[in-house]
Amino acid sequence: MSAPGQSDEAPVRRPRRELVEAQIYEQATRLFAERGFAGTSLQDIADAMGMTRPSLYYYVKNKDELLARLVTEITEAPAAATEEIADRDADAPTKLRELVRLIAGQQARHAARFQLVIRSESELPDDLAVAHEAAKRRVLDGFGRIVDQGVRSGEFRPRPVRTTALALIGMCNWVAWWFNPAGPQSPEEVAEQMAEMAFALVAQAPDRTPDAPRPDDPAAALRLLRQDLDYLESVITTRTSKD
Repeated sequence: MSAPGQSDEAPVRRPRRELVEAQIYEQATRLFAERGFAGTSLQDIADAMGMTRPSLYYYVKNKDELLARLVTEITEAPAAATEEIADRDADAPTKLRELVRLIAGQQARHAARFQLVIRSESELPDDLAVAHEAAKRRVLDGFGRIVDQGVRSGEFRPRPVRTTALALIGMCNWVAWWFNPAGPQSPEEVAEQMAEMAFALVAQAPDRTPDAPRPDDPAAALRLLRQDLDYLESVITTRTSKD
């Protein structure tokens, strides 16, 4: 028996509400992709759901609420996860593999939604646009911190951190444009392969790892030294220009 003021139907109605809200979200996402955010009305979403517009208001206030959920799913959640991974007490290769698995896997599983957010960037309401850009900066910062850690530890090749981080993010995001859900590979398999390719892109050569012996060839040693000097010069130049 329910407590005073509570309905016996409450435990049953809550799952149904969540189910209807999920269906509304799916229909809204589909319509946004087909017609654009500006070209989709609440009436369009109500029609797709087979309900009246007043009934739709019981579940959502406006279409901005639906778009906000989409942006949160596609950009805010990965940004938070990126920060958590970057903050872990682990070596840079481990962090990089885990982060690439996360981002590439999401792009494979939610390719259409990611594409929709990218295409709708110019249509985002001001508050969502600000949150979206902030989330992208957090992802870039997380990748950059991991790359910098790897360079400093000698596990990654000395390359400009920001450029390397952007290249890794671009590689992950591009999955959303070429992954085929009907293809032979699952999102998890693709994410694992992307993680290994990302590491291969930045990994220090075996003869340059901290514990590896130096080459016997003086010319080869000189080339390695020049590589380090070039990187050091680029870092000094960048920092000097900022000051």
